[in-house]
Amino acid sequence: MTDTPPDAAPDAPRGDRIAKYLAHAGVASRRDVERMIAEGRIRLNNAPVETPATFVTESDLVTVDGQPVEPPGRARLWRYHKPEGLVTTHRDPQGRPTVFEKLPAALPRVISVGRLDLNSEGLLLLTNDGGVARMLELPGNGWLRRYRARVWGVVDERRLAALADGCEVEGVRYGPIEAGLDSRKGDNAWLTVSLREGRNREVRRVLQALGLHVNRLIRVAYGPFQLGTLGRGELEEVPGKVLRDQLPTASRAQVAKDRPAKRG
Repeated sequence: MTDTPPDAAPDAPRGDRIAKYLAHAGVASRRDVERMIAEGRIRLNNAPVETPATFVTESDLVTVDGQPVEPPGRARLWRYHKPEGLVTTHRDPQGRPTVFEKLPAALPRVISVGRLDLNSEGLLLLTNDGGVARMLELPGNGWLRRYRARVWGVVDERRLAALADGCEVEGVRYGPIEAGLDSRKGDNAWLTVSLREGRNREVRRVLQALGLHVNRLIRVAYGPFQLGTLGRGELEEVPGKVLRDQLPTASRAQVAKDRPAKRG
């Protein structure tokens, strides 16, 4: 497959590169799309896609794992209360239940903004647009992720406060973390932990280095988006106006103006 088909008219629209097209369609991130191409899982007009330098228009037929992909629509965002025990991936090689298997069948294809690990719960943002996901995940945006953590062990509030200067755990340098004690009962305590990097298992690893074992971890906020009163497994769409206000660089033509729809 070449950048421009040899029989295409000179003024024919090139469209978007397939990785960008599928990311905006909510299939996967651009990096994951490139991996899927290498695995032979993507076809364009019934021919296997061989290179990410393939261009797609809305008149083309694109299939992933044999299933047709709808052309990208307007960007939408949902708040989802992820229960513990689900992995944030579309396919799990170990056969564990995934977030995406539990979503309503009527929901369009979506991807997650970042991840929550198997034993973590709380706010997970989902979008049908890879560009929106990328904007929400960019480290340069510095959006605060806030968690409530139940820990077992002796809480040293001075060491918690020192996390505001950053720390190093097993050779990995973590940025500033705001952590404070909310309550304590016996050997268990509840903490509020806020950070801006959101590295893999960051909260658990940093608190473990302080001698604290995390036995429950709930994300309650991601930037301006809050878990609020969403029950476990519930899903609620973010109003289009809110999404436009919070992501001013997102095209107004792309962001949906639908009212929020709550589903259990």
